[in-house]
Amino acid sequence: MRAKAAGMHSKDCVKVAVRVRPFNKRERDAGSRCIVSMVTSSITIQDPRESQSRRSFCFDYAYWSHSGFTRDRGGLYVPEEPGGRYSDQDSVFQDLGEGILENALQGYNATLLAYGQTGSGKSYSMVGYGPNKGLVPKLCDRLFQAIRENQDTRQCQVFFSMLEIYNEQVVDLLSRGSRTPGGLRVREEQQRGFYVEGLRTVPCDSAPQVEQLMEQGTRTRTTAATHMNANSSRSHMLIILQLKQIFSKESITKQSNINLVDLAGSERQRSSGSEADRLKEGTAINLSLTTLGNVISSLADVAVGKKVVHIPYRDSVLTKLLQSALGGNSRTVMIATLSPADICYEESLSTLRYAERAKRIQNRAVVNESPTERLVKELKAENARLLQRLSRLGQEGRRASDETKELRQLLTHNELQIRAIQTLWEQHLQEALKDWEQQYANITQERRMMQMHPYILNINEDTQLSGVVKLFIQEGEWDIGLCDSTPRYISIKGLGIQERHAVFRNEQRRVTLTPLAGSKVIVNGNSVSQTTELQHLDRLILGSNCTYLFIGFPSERGGDDWSRYDYDYFQSELAAAEGIHLGESSAGSSQTDPSLLAVFYDFIKLMPMVAEANQMSQELNKDVEFKLEIKNLALSDSKGHDLKKEIVIIVTAVGRKQVWMWSKTKFVNRKFLMEDAYQLHQAEKSRDNIAEGLSTAVLPRDKDPFWDPVEPLLLGSAHLWLQSLAFRIPLEEQLEVLGSEGTEEAILQAQLVPCTSTGLAQGEDDILIDPSELLGRRLDFQVVLEQCCGLRWIREARDRGVQIGFRLFDCSHPLYSPSVWHNVNPLLDHRVHFASLHTSQRLLDYLQSSAVVLELWGLQEGCTDLVSSLEGVRMTAEGIFIIEEAGPANPAPVDSAEISCSVRALQQDMEELKSVNSSLRKENHILREQLNAARNGGEGVRGRSVRPSCDAEFARSLKVFYHSMTSVRGQLQRLRRHRPSEDSDLLGFRLFVDEQSRLLRDFSEQLEQSVSTLKQDVAAIVRRKRERSGIWS
Repeated sequence: MRAKAAGMHSKDCVKVAVRVRPFNKRERDAGSRCIVSMVTSSITIQDPRESQSRRSFCFDYAYWSHSGFTRDRGGLYVPEEPGGRYSDQDSVFQDLGEGILENALQGYNATLLAYGQTGSGKSYSMVGYGPNKGLVPKLCDRLFQAIRENQDTRQCQVFFSMLEIYNEQVVDLLSRGSRTPGGLRVREEQQRGFYVEGLRTVPCDSAPQVEQLMEQGTRTRTTAATHMNANSSRSHMLIILQLKQIFSKESITKQSNINLVDLAGSERQRSSGSEADRLKEGTAINLSLTTLGNVISSLADVAVGKKVVHIPYRDSVLTKLLQSALGGNSRTVMIATLSPADICYEESLSTLRYAERAKRIQNRAVVNESPTERLVKELKAENARLLQRLSRLGQEGRRASDETKELRQLLTHNELQIRAIQTLWEQHLQEALKDWEQQYANITQERRMMQMHPYILNINEDTQLSGVVKLFIQEGEWDIGLCDSTPRYISIKGLGIQERHAVFRNEQRRVTLTPLAGSKVIVNGNSVSQTTELQHLDRLILGSNCTYLFIGFPSERGGDDWSRYDYDYFQSELAAAEGIHLGESSAGSSQTDPSLLAVFYDFIKLMPMVAEANQMSQELNKDVEFKLEIKNLALSDSKGHDLKKEIVIIVTAVGRKQVWMWSKTKFVNRKFLMEDAYQLHQAEKSRDNIAEGLSTAVLPRDKDPFWDPVEPLLLGSAHLWLQSLAFRIPLEEQLEVLGSEGTEEAILQAQLVPCTSTGLAQGEDDILIDPSELLGRRLDFQVVLEQCCGLRWIREARDRGVQIGFRLFDCSHPLYSPSVWHNVNPLLDHRVHFASLHTSQRLLDYLQSSAVVLELWGLQEGCTDLVSSLEGVRMTAEGIFIIEEAGPANPAPVDSAEISCSVRALQQDMEELKSVNSSLRKENHILREQLNAARNGGEGVRGRSVRPSCDAEFARSLKVFYHSMTSVRGQLQRLRRHRPSEDSDLLGFRLFVDEQSRLLRDFSEQLEQSVSTLKQDVAAIVRRKRERSGIWS
């Protein structure tokens, strides 16, 4: 369904279109649900965490491309039913492309911006895929069709340029020469505004020629991304079509620029906000997109009448070049693409907000008159004046011969200049046609080679850049690597590529790959070091992340569709080799948690970046290693619920044995800074300014992206359950401290000790049968941390220390034990006394259902200890922490209706309590009479009975039960952590199954024994009570 809210030319406002794409494989595997709905030009997005929270937006155009489509025989995606709601590529072009073309033909500058997160469908809408052509190729087809239709009334000239902005550097994608260090310069001229100095403009006279130039630019972009180790999803691509129309009869010329801009991915980095990277402002990778947002916000404020002092066009390269498109001389359209999946909610909402601001911008578009045409007119007018003067001088005789000679020279110069201007287009066009013929010859040669030899095909994260580079493996032996000095060499560049990296052999219609010493080669997800025979559609990764698909001999190919082997497929294979399998659910109806799948996909996405960071660290001699980890994978909160999973990167300075934990956001930011440092190192190395094998020392330590000040590190946690405190039963446990991924970090000996207000431990006589007896009474207890055993953190490096941190009930800040250093089995002997002055039902519920989470923090030499914050904490003079007062200090105001409801509920509770109390009083009276009768009868002993009371027996039984359940809980934790080894064979799996069965049997026996013992004890207590009642009665 496509909806159009207003005409294209009613105002010079920025027109905004939003397009919703189908689910991709990742979202389908994650079991995502659609949270976006569309009615005419209105879009509504729902918060997946809160079904009642919805946001609605209205735009000029809205396109539903999520569902309701089918693929015809030609590969085109079309609506399932005629007139269906699905918007195909033609629908989008009719609204947006036709309007841009019409504006350009009228002489206006026109701009199309594509905005959205990476993978949201920007490139598909702009360029398209296969037969589903996007806006750019369709626009070029229609442009040259319009030129042919109007060739009788006007002469048209089209110039094509293509550039990329990455990290604030401009790269000419059509340049014939080598890349300019630091990129091309952006300059400003009063008439032209901002422009790129030295940008190549190629004249074109057909759509196939433009298509060929786009393919050439894409090839350059792919190669540059590999050489620079750049991420194409973080770069902006601009295509500039200059259209000049000369109307001979009217003696006017219209000149317009069509800017087609594919913006970098707009995804928001998920961050808790608790960290602040000291180098956060050091990278320019996001500067253009951030500045573009600031410009749009400022222009939106101007449009609604707010006073804006400054619009920051000059703050980035992108906004300089788009100044005319935003608030200037252009008619502009923005297409915002988004995913409707619940796991992309934050990014999609951010895209919609961005687009909503953009639609308020107003431009001032005017028809452009060519400065070249004005120059021709001025020269012709000057020639007419010169001829007039010459005729007058001729009448005056020879005295003016010298002046006549000078005027004739000037006249000749002007005529040559006019002729040069008029023939310039033809010359440029002839040169471009020669280039086009050469490119066509190269393409023909490449296609011929594809039908003769096997080859490897590049695979890129950006699908538009995949399949661009083809490296042919002809008969014989071929070295592949950096060096290209020998004739039988395949030259590639990238991180981790050696001078001689590997050897391809094509003999007897068999192709083998042999890695050379020190080189990294992965085939189908597995690292190889020996000669490997390649099969058709094998996946190769050379170095850190140079990904290629092997295409076998023509006879082996058949009708295979290699498009399914995309970049994600390569990374999923690598993840599978590390034991992470996605998209696999059980045979039943249950599915993996979508949020967990989303984290795993983040893991896969970051894998190549971590590999590249490790390679840069190695080449720069930084001695730093990076490792991906899923934080909280095996951890839970105080209620036992799983904690939110997120990706972290463990950074280790190997020599100094220092460790940091970086968030995904921080790592991505640092990775771009590492690329800057690496490129600087490579530039200096190429100029021979540094010795072979030595790292550059251009960055001071505080600017080094590989370094950070040391800080405490969360190693893991253990749970000490508080249920025994509700019965005033002491508890002593040996707790396993588990790391994020379930590894055992240490054993922690801890106790819960019910005590008196003076700190003396309470005995068995103080055990309660019913926890409700605590209501309204004081409760004192101590948390005792005795000893840590087997600290892996300190076993790895003796100059380290640890602290234990925890928070209880409503404590807003954690409390920390004193630090202990250099000891694998340190004595902690840390005791904290807590007291509730007036135990409430809320505290009682907390004790019966929660645990105190004991966090193990690792300290490193040079970092400061963690200090308990006592802000907002009430303590007695004896150092007792008060966790609950006698009543609420500042009750929140409530209205009268709430008060009356509460009063009625309390009255009902009071009546029930009175009834229960009355029954208990009667029962108590009967028991007292029976006890007195027994005493008076003389059959009992004098004074206090020596028989243990039923209450005490029951309390002891409960205590035994709770201690046995602690053992059962430990057995359950061992079961949850028990997993087969990653490299297990069939025998290993059988042994794992046998061990799992034994653990299950032990768990079942322990649980059954604990419950059976409790039942027997309770039955014995009841039997004895009945016997005594019979005797005493």
